[in-house]
Amino acid sequence: MYSKRFEQPLSKSFSKAHRSSKSTSSFSKSNGITKTRHDPRRRLTTSMSQHIDATVSPPEGNLTPSIVTLVIGREQRIFAAHEDVLSASPWFQQALAEQYMDPQTGKRIHLPDDEPEIFSSILEYLYKGDYYPRLVHNKRRNSWEIEQLDEERGPSETTIYHHATDGDILKDTVIYCTADKYGMEELKRVALRKQGLQSGIQCSTILTSARYAYNNTPDTDSKLRAHYLALIIRSRSTFKRSGTMQLEMFNGGTQLFFDLFVALCNHVDDISSASNTPRSNRHFF
Repeated sequence: MYSKRFEQPLSKSFSKAHRSSKSTSSFSKSNGITKTRHDPRRRLTTSMSQHIDATVSPPEGNLTPSIVTLVIGREQRIFAAHEDVLSASPWFQQALAEQYMDPQTGKRIHLPDDEPEIFSSILEYLYKGDYYPRLVHNKRRNSWEIEQLDEERGPSETTIYHHATDGDILKDTVIYCTADKYGMEELKRVALRKQGLQSGIQCSTILTSARYAYNNTPDTDSKLRAHYLALIIRSRSTFKRSGTMQLEMFNGGTQLFFDLFVALCNHVDDISSASNTPRSNRHFF
């Protein structure tokens, strides 16, 4: 895969069936949620941009008919990928099947709303089964972890700047939503699990990412949305003192806060039900 500049002249409520406690990838209190704001306009560094461009490189020379050209983002960055690889996504499979192949330029897809860094991770997953940094299984602890960062590939930011929010949001959240759009269910599971392993995320970033998740997933989604509801509830001691949380709730305009209210009611109901259960009927482990 390579890249260069291209030049050419809602709404369901959150029911008890989707309790926050059901989220398998939610954060815990020990994750160290912070309230500090940071600059939302931070851009990719040169080294990261170079990493994006060099993740998967096609053969030199003219593109063969099996190679698809993809024009990504507002900056119209050029990527290339094999049609057979892209067709693992139902969305791309249909888009390519319906497209006429120009004998001179081959097939070309324009995706102006996608972010180049995110699409690079999508391609890396399609070719390698994961995206950097990868998930690794710790056999001794029988748990999943995120691999140690590779010095040659440079640091991996947990957040990216996204034009849709004009600020930083969690990279794995954007990957989950993009995977949902392209019908890549396994990639959604990978992205969700990686989010559950993140720590030290600022309140403002979590709320911006949660709003993005609500705006870019269907009302039927019970995974990513529940993940954010569980995160906020479990870190409520931090969020209830957050000025950003107060401002977000005041501005409204999203299903997020009603779902959060319902999830909190369910949480209180669970506590009340447990306290009212006769001691002899409780199960201790």
